[in-house]
Amino acid sequence: MVSPNEQPRLPKFFEGTLPQEHSTKWAKCWEDKWTPWDRGGPSMALYDLLKENPDGLIPLPNEGSPKTALVPGCGRGYDVLLLSSFGYDVYGLDVSSQALDAANENAEKALSEGLYKIEGSKRGTIAWTCQDFFAEDWKDVQAPFDLIFDYTFFCALPPPLRPAWASRMKSLLSSGGRLVCLEFPSEKKASEPGPPWAAPPPEYLGYLSNPGAQPQTDEHGGVIAEKTGSLAPDGFERLVHIKPRRTHESGMEDGRVQDYISVWAHANK
Repeated sequence: MVSPNEQPRLPKFFEGTLPQEHSTKWAKCWEDKWTPWDRGGPSMALYDLLKENPDGLIPLPNEGSPKTALVPGCGRGYDVLLLSSFGYDVYGLDVSSQALDAANENAEKALSEGLYKIEGSKRGTIAWTCQDFFAEDWKDVQAPFDLIFDYTFFCALPPPLRPAWASRMKSLLSSGGRLVCLEFPSEKKASEPGPPWAAPPPEYLGYLSNPGAQPQTDEHGGVIAEKTGSLAPDGFERLVHIKPRRTHESGMEDGRVQDYISVWAHANK
């Protein structure tokens, strides 16, 4: 759990840093063993979505149809382990080698203790990969992916990088694949400093509806909800947008869930 004095230090730590230099700052956090964003476990919102799979919208793996998944900015790999328990062959990607050392240690401990029981026909494979999400020349990674899970990754990126985030997601998601976003912090104002940067629903709609393009924003850089634009032919269509029954306490206020979970697919596939 993050102490009240820890989380506000993140915006101060990143203050004045150019967008392209943020990855170095995140790596420094891991080097210093200072990870106030760490959730301490997997996303229950993701678990519930996969378990319930409304209208069968999520392509779940089975013995005759293996599926791959990606968790960018995976940190200690909690959600990588969760997806593996549903049978996905999962890549946990992070820019910090120290983060992946921690993820490997966490995985060994969790699996030895019998956590993450198998939810599908078998446990999927896990691979940790130290890569820049935006680099086009990934090594030893089998892309595209059938499922990508984004939680505390989108909000970790300064807004100028969001068009590139959406464009990269478009190239990484397979035809028929699903991008799942746990939208956080959904009620933060764009005028407030990050990370985490404000991530209300119009941000996801604005960038994913037309990947690579810059939607209209206000003076603080927040997407203007009324001007998100129409769905581009090569954009992402939002299939699901709900408040999860359960989420991490950081996404709640006075017992009320603030987070949203959204599911996206290629519009032209």
